[in-house]
Amino acid sequence: MVDLPADPTLDEIRAALAPLLPRQAAFDGWRPAAVENAARLAHVDPAIARLAFADGAVGMIDAWFASIDARMAAAIPADTLAAMKIRERIAALVEARLALLAPDREALRRALAILAMPQNLARSAKLGWRAADGIWRLAGDTATDYNHYTKRMTLGGVYAATMIAFLDDESEGHADSRAFLSRRLDGVMRFEKAKARLSSRKDNHFSLSRFIGRLRYPVA
Repeated sequence: MVDLPADPTLDEIRAALAPLLPRQAAFDGWRPAAVENAARLAHVDPAIARLAFADGAVGMIDAWFASIDARMAAAIPADTLAAMKIRERIAALVEARLALLAPDREALRRALAILAMPQNLARSAKLGWRAADGIWRLAGDTATDYNHYTKRMTLGGVYAATMIAFLDDESEGHADSRAFLSRRLDGVMRFEKAKARLSSRKDNHFSLSRFIGRLRYPVA
């Protein structure tokens, strides 16, 4: 039974049931039946639980990912992160997130299929941004200029690609996914260093579009 106050709000019920949903969704799909079964496990009235998830499958997935966000933040103590380099922090946080998702890969597979539907792409992008933003903030990023956005966009792409690789990773301890992530993060760090070098040139204002263009069409 989950710990809920005597007269919980719908938001409190939603947060309490969110971690229970993927285990049910693996069998029932991201459907009302998953909510009802999770509610019974938590000794919550299924009718009230359905109200808490009136926004349907995407709302259920959103709540689950929010619970993963919170558990990821708690998985690595702040002083442990502080002792790491930025790249190590990002890698540790993404790996912690994958470890939390690992028991529910079938539910994750179904969730990503739903989020890939055309009508859900905007919500999917929002959830990806939220994950990347949470990781960068926990890693200590305080950028407020264009770097705030480019860092999250880049990491969001890396995280999304890593999740796809992770779905079918049968290697011990998901070693292949970690190696995949490591290679992608190496690319991100090179990109960030290149931006920093260009931005530091006082005689040359940095243009992200020009930089990307040069990557695609190198100067002869």
